[in-house]
Amino acid sequence: MTRTPFLSPEEMSPAQRHIYDDIVASRGTWLNGPYAPMLHQPRLADPAQKLGEFLRYKTSLPPYLSELSILVVARHWDCDFEWHQHAAIALRSDVSPDIVEAIRNNREPTQLNEPQAAVYAFTRALLEDHLVPDPIYDRVKSLFGVVGTVELTALIGYYTLIAFTLNAHQVPLPAGVTPLLPSKEGSPA
Repeated sequence: MTRTPFLSPEEMSPAQRHIYDDIVASRGTWLNGPYAPMLHQPRLADPAQKLGEFLRYKTSLPPYLSELSILVVARHWDCDFEWHQHAAIALRSDVSPDIVEAIRNNREPTQLNEPQAAVYAFTRALLEDHLVPDPIYDRVKSLFGVVGTVELTALIGYYTLIAFTLNAHQVPLPAGVTPLLPSKEGSPA
């Protein structure tokens, strides 16, 4: 059960309803996901959803690399909702099932191509060490340029915000969906 109430469209203020309509128009659907709690503060929800739309659909990174990074973020923060949504998108974006399964089980994938390996290393370093060592940074920058490196960093930060929102407010998975992330070794289930 979510800690913040889900608003129906009829309960929304005009500002909330405008954001809701924008999300449905840009993403094709409304899920009572991360924007449901954010919607209680439209001045947060609106720029967040616009940034999300940009990072998800309009960066210079191909979708399979963005989705790979999002999966690493979801796994790092143990965010079942984010995982549920983006594992399916990653598979449709040509991230192999073996890679998805390795990340789900908190293992380093072994079948990464060079761009995937660079994105994986960058994402893991930033999440785990809170910085990116020069060799990893330079590798990403040589593959994607300054703009791609900036976009990747923003993507990691944005999906961390989404994971925090989902986890803090205990936004439940859609009806009929069971959690797919196993507990990490050495941590409680």
